[in-house]
Amino acid sequence: MTAAGKGLEGVVASQTSLSFIDGQEGILAYRGYDIHDLAPNASFLESVFLLWNDRLPTREELASFEAELAGLRAVEPGTLEGLSGIPRDTVPMAALRTGLSLEGIFDPDAEDNSPEANLRKAKRLVARTPTIIAAAHRLRQGHDPLDPDPSLSIAADFVRMANGEPGTDEAAAALDRTLLLYLDHGFNASTFACRVIAATLGDMHSAVTGGVGALKGSLHGGANAKAMETILEIGEPENLGPWLEKAFAEKRKVMGFGHRVYKTKDPRAKHLKAMSEQLTKQAGLETLFEISSELENQMVGQKGINANVDFYCATVYYALGVPIDLYTPLFGMGRMGGWTAHVMEQHADNRLIRPRAEYVGKNDLPWIAIDDR
Repeated sequence: MTAAGKGLEGVVASQTSLSFIDGQEGILAYRGYDIHDLAPNASFLESVFLLWNDRLPTREELASFEAELAGLRAVEPGTLEGLSGIPRDTVPMAALRTGLSLEGIFDPDAEDNSPEANLRKAKRLVARTPTIIAAAHRLRQGHDPLDPDPSLSIAADFVRMANGEPGTDEAAAALDRTLLLYLDHGFNASTFACRVIAATLGDMHSAVTGGVGALKGSLHGGANAKAMETILEIGEPENLGPWLEKAFAEKRKVMGFGHRVYKTKDPRAKHLKAMSEQLTKQAGLETLFEISSELENQMVGQKGINANVDFYCATVYYALGVPIDLYTPLFGMGRMGGWTAHVMEQHADNRLIRPRAEYVGKNDLPWIAIDDR
């Protein structure tokens, strides 16, 4: 048996028709459509429809799909009751994990893994994840959660439910684009966690709750928040050189850079960088973009390491006024469409995922009676 590299690097674990990644050329495609075509032209839910149905919707189909999911946004009363009972200092990702698990308890299709039931659950999960995040955020501020408004888009309604008042159309459009860019990305850590759980014939809510647990880590979804903390720590453009020199000397990981798959620039970063430049300028936060852009230049020039999806998404969210600890839940909001697609794909052609481990411990130790130890 040949041992795999640490972290299963380079190992092909299974097949998928959902997203294609070429790490050498910097290509990402959903169901055959390049991200550079989708990002400026498609909406988040249009891309979710594509992922679930293996085709783009017609105008009428998209309108119907959006309306259906809008009508599913209200979470179960028991979920709100459970969220209201958690400590206010609970981190938002933990609150999201709890909320999704509660939804699974109340879902009428909870234990049904049929294709029809899975699709119904997937719709509820994509529709309700924003509601859970917004409700938990309101509760920790001492406010009552707001009911969804099905007349608004999924992004616009999240802004309203989280902030207590409507946001601008531009803010909703920017948020929607980040959700699209986060939608799917092959067998990343959280998606693979979902598929491992689904492969046991575990239910969809169990699988995506596991996905949230994996996404919560700072080496995965938590990187966007850490990237923003780094930029704020640097503070001013003139501090960048000394800060980076110290970081290199201490062998500190600079969050938002490098990727296990891409050996060139993350194609999603291109769109987020353009959004960051525009939104920080509008918000009077040009300094943040200046620091970000120069940090990217220095990392590429000195280390040959490119920015990933999380780096510029950090300043996009900051410019939109999103609290830093909500960055990773928003990642999960976008990735929910992908996680559910992978659960459905796994259940459709399932085999238990059970890799082997290379044993590196001791062998042939003699037994010692307990009185002689």
